[in-house]
Amino acid sequence: MSLDQRIATAFGLDEAGWARHANPWSGWSRALTGLPVIVLAALSRIWLGWWALGVAALAAGWLWLNPHLFRAPANDRAWMTRGVLGERLWVERKARPLPETQTSLPNVLNAVSALGFVAMAYGLVAFDYLAVGLGGAVSWLAKMAFIDRTRAIYDAAVRRDPSLAYKASE
Repeated sequence: MSLDQRIATAFGLDEAGWARHANPWSGWSRALTGLPVIVLAALSRIWLGWWALGVAALAAGWLWLNPHLFRAPANDRAWMTRGVLGERLWVERKARPLPETQTSLPNVLNAVSALGFVAMAYGLVAFDYLAVGLGGAVSWLAKMAFIDRTRAIYDAAVRRDPSLAYKASE
């Protein structure tokens, strides 16, 4: 099982989980709050000491719970919906191979996002707010580019095989 599949499994992204996570409210609320709650949890140790672990647990709980809070979308018209559906295709690329040209850029963008996250994490440990801001910005922008790339993967996959198009369950 790939790292991507392990992460999806840890977040409970089975068939129904992916459908709920494809709701644009899920995707956007997670995209816009994910890094800020991590930063808040890490910096709360300044004010809360060891009690900050409770804030960290709440942040982790939010990140896990978010994909489970929303209903599956009615259609795949939203950019974020198609991005999440494409992310699923990308995560499952071993079972359903994608064209070679579609697999390298998401890997590069994930690596850039991870490097930004590491810089942000360093900043949180060292109280280097420039590293927090720049690392967080790099991580977030690379993640948005990743979602756009997986949106393109979804759109291309549906053009090649219309049976892959999202169908809302009744």
